[in-house]
Amino acid sequence: MVGVSLGEPVPVVLSVLGRPPTGRPPGVLAACDGSDGSLWALDRAMTEAELFGLPLYVLAVVNPAPGGYPPGMAELVQESVETLVESMADGLRRSVAAVQEQRARPYTGKLSLHVVLGNVVEVLLEASTRQHTLVVGTRGNGGFSRLLLGSVSTAAVHHAACPVLVVPAPPQG
Repeated sequence: MVGVSLGEPVPVVLSVLGRPPTGRPPGVLAACDGSDGSLWALDRAMTEAELFGLPLYVLAVVNPAPGGYPPGMAELVQESVETLVESMADGLRRSVAAVQEQRARPYTGKLSLHVVLGNVVEVLLEASTRQHTLVVGTRGNGGFSRLLLGSVSTAAVHHAACPVLVVPAPPQG
């Protein structure tokens, strides 16, 4: 974990085994996929981590083959998976920088970024077992207005092993 400033690159821990990192102290876990909702959640997660004096873990999950690969295909797509993971890591760094630029006061706490291969819901739920709080955004704009939460935030609320903070979109105005 490192303190973060806008000028220094933040290292990203890549976990390709489908499991989030273990052996770290409990902290605030922020799910980030680069969407507006996840950026609002990341901003709130920074505030929560500072408020409680906890480390902030920012987690992006890449699911390169939701249905799995047929026999022999895994080797053929390895380069594409590596490119996808690096792209997500770069997006995670840019997300943190974007949120930092918008904050009235920069986040100066301990921060680590993680990209994990696997199913988004399964990885988040597993990672929540060791955390103080899981922070997620709501579903983005679109679809049906009566569906207030997306599938990831709904699963987190119902199944996470720690308290979940669901961050809504800021008021339009």
